[in-house]
Amino acid sequence: MPEIKKEVERGAVLTSEIEMLLELAPSKIIGITGSDGKTTTTTLIYNILCEDGYKCYIGGNIGTPLFSKIDEMTPEDIIVLELSSFQLMTFKSSPDISIITNISPNHLDVHKSYEEYIEAKENIFKYQKKDNIIVLNYDNEITKELAENTKSNVRFFSIRTKLDNGVILDGNEIKIVKNGEKTSVIDINDIILLGTHNIENACTAIAAIQDLVKLESIKKVLSTFKGVEHRMEFVRELNGVKWYNDSIGSSPTRTIAGLVSFKEKVILIAGGYDKHLDYTDMGEYIIDHVKILILMGQTKDKIKTATIKKIKERDIDLSLPIFEVNSLKEAVDVAYNNSVEGDIVFFSPASASFDMFKNFMERGDKFKCFVNNLDNSLEK
Repeated sequence: MPEIKKEVERGAVLTSEIEMLLELAPSKIIGITGSDGKTTTTTLIYNILCEDGYKCYIGGNIGTPLFSKIDEMTPEDIIVLELSSFQLMTFKSSPDISIITNISPNHLDVHKSYEEYIEAKENIFKYQKKDNIIVLNYDNEITKELAENTKSNVRFFSIRTKLDNGVILDGNEIKIVKNGEKTSVIDINDIILLGTHNIENACTAIAAIQDLVKLESIKKVLSTFKGVEHRMEFVRELNGVKWYNDSIGSSPTRTIAGLVSFKEKVILIAGGYDKHLDYTDMGEYIIDHVKILILMGQTKDKIKTATIKKIKERDIDLSLPIFEVNSLKEAVDVAYNNSVEGDIVFFSPASASFDMFKNFMERGDKFKCFVNNLDNSLEK
């Protein structure tokens, strides 16, 4: 903004509530960023720390502004922050424990380039000290390579590779590995959250705070935590059909992660505001995991084109009904009228919400309202 630029030129300091919190708070700070999984990982870490007896504060992209609470914070407390790429862009300091869950193309309607987006994420560890910790995803090529850019202590997590040091998935168990020695933390069958991506989120949280808490606290939270609203959220079962709200699914990677969480093919409702993302890979997953596709919003043509292109490339005889609708209410009605007992309706837009809604929360609330108002007595 011209006004802000003018004040900076006159000597004003451009900063933010989060940056001032990092500079002035006496407490240990844990910061979490990434393209997917930020909120769930942040909430898991916060809940585990609280279960273990810490006094904690949660903020950043979620919760309430924390700057006004600095006076009541102590060195024994822990602050847990979810941080977006926009918040990180102007950082000149980094948290004590930093986390990047993963990086994939996102917010390209705002960032000048994918490179700028990645550079913003890097700021979460760029100013760390040697004794600080950075937690990175070994399975994500970009975050794996970022380890070369840090002087702090790197902790990897992986669900695909058996690391000699880090947090891994070994069979059905999540384990902490130190110099080849493995310590079992939890059987993934005891974790309530659906999906491989949530196993990754659990591994991320464990990697970050394994030295701060007891294993019992980790196990208790992971075996009882039902998830954050609008993230693979079970809404209801009606006439044998299960309805799930994943309104947070604002990018193809998020929706793909949700699709592979179900054993059976789903009825997918997708589409929304166009952030200039590539839907090519999503088309592949739609073919393998979707039985009926319902599209709306600015990106409906992109998703439809990507899906049809993949069907042609694979040269398969696939009968995939595709419906194009003009509203979320219409999408819910079409899903209801075309579902049968045993089906799953999965609302995961793979797009932002701004073409029809203020944010993903309003979008998810509307979806739940429409689903909960469906009448058992309606004739199909």
